[in-house]
Amino acid sequence: MTFDYDLFVIGAGSGGLAASKRAASYGAKVAIAENDLVGGTCVIRGCVPKKFMVYASHFPALFSDAAGYGWKVGNAELDWEHFITSIDKEVRRLSQLHISFLEKAGVELISGRAALVDPHTIEVDGRKVTADKILIAVGGRPIKPDLPGMEYGITSNEIFHLKEQPKHIVILGAGYIGTEFACIMRGLGSEVTQITRGEKILKGFDEDIRTEIEEGMTNHGIRLIKNNVVKTIERGSEGFKLTLSGEDQEPVIADVFLVATGRTPNVDGLGLENAGIDVVDSSIEGPGYSTTNAIAVNEYSQTSQSNIFAVGDVTDRINLTPVAIGEGRAFADSEFGNNRREFSHETVPTAIFSTPEAATVGWTEAEAREKLGDAVKIFRTRFRPMYHSLTGKQEKTMMKLVVDSNTDKVLGAHMVGDNAAEIIQGVAIAVKMGATKKDFDATVGIHPSAAEEFVTMR
Repeated sequence: MTFDYDLFVIGAGSGGLAASKRAASYGAKVAIAENDLVGGTCVIRGCVPKKFMVYASHFPALFSDAAGYGWKVGNAELDWEHFITSIDKEVRRLSQLHISFLEKAGVELISGRAALVDPHTIEVDGRKVTADKILIAVGGRPIKPDLPGMEYGITSNEIFHLKEQPKHIVILGAGYIGTEFACIMRGLGSEVTQITRGEKILKGFDEDIRTEIEEGMTNHGIRLIKNNVVKTIERGSEGFKLTLSGEDQEPVIADVFLVATGRTPNVDGLGLENAGIDVVDSSIEGPGYSTTNAIAVNEYSQTSQSNIFAVGDVTDRINLTPVAIGEGRAFADSEFGNNRREFSHETVPTAIFSTPEAATVGWTEAEAREKLGDAVKIFRTRFRPMYHSLTGKQEKTMMKLVVDSNTDKVLGAHMVGDNAAEIIQGVAIAVKMGATKKDFDATVGIHPSAAEEFVTMR
């Protein structure tokens, strides 16, 4: 049978872009469909604009720190409109840049929402095309609990387009998105209240990371309300009144509230049933949620339909941009490059761009103890960074190594503090290669630096 394309990609986000360009480099005829700006969540409404907001949120602290070093800094004021407009301008520039990369790679970009008609046919805004292989890379989207009043809340999609800076923002959710935006908005000068239904933020991360970030957030003036869920939301002249589940908890009033309670694979309207593609339960749970689905795939990102594949957040494996890119390239190498390979989901480093910042790679202490029991040995340090010796601030840095005492292998590395992501990226290479604690000990530290603590812990 003759097809219009060797590969048709649905979704021009990180995974789809990486896969399409790699497949085209092997000589495949490739088309990619996108109904939004090219670039996906990361470029348009995720890690890129968020990181700009993180940078901006650090300036007030830097102005304050400068005084400890003898600098006289005058009054500082944020021009919110200029700030938001600048971010949007850069996002659109990057989106156009990705379009040019597709053109250079020889990938045809088709604007519109694509859906499956059958295992080899795709329809994009009324136009039907066929493909030998199909890759689904449509990512995920924020999801709100189905509770009265939630329609008034914004999500991580809309926070980048607020016309005015919130005076008081309430954030619902204890995951990394809610935590990061709580820190961002507080750094930018807004009053921030974060409401969590559990006892601690950042479920799934190492306990020391969770504790250190919470302490830092509290010290920076973020109000944490724990063990509560929102019962009702009322809109009034003073803003939104959120009534909480705690019997003695007073209602919270704010002019904006951000719902950061989870994301779901973006499978609606894809026509999966037309192509016989199986789905599995996704990870969303809690009051007001219905069951959501992710596309089921094997180790080669292959769905239950042998010629259709899926990568990235739509599969709900590890929902990170570099993972989607890695999965996309592994797919293209396997199917078009005569290099069949899996993408490893083991030892994937990640960061939380909170204030304080955190980063991690490998096993948490809890995971290690569950698997190895008393064989686990922990090396941990907590100190005041040299930078703050003159600022007078009581900021802390925490570093931690999780080691298997039977083999001396470093199973996990965790850090909270300035530049954690930059430091853990290098440490991740050692952990991925199976370095031992003796290897760390034998490495000469760079002095004076915070990073040297990873090779001096005894």
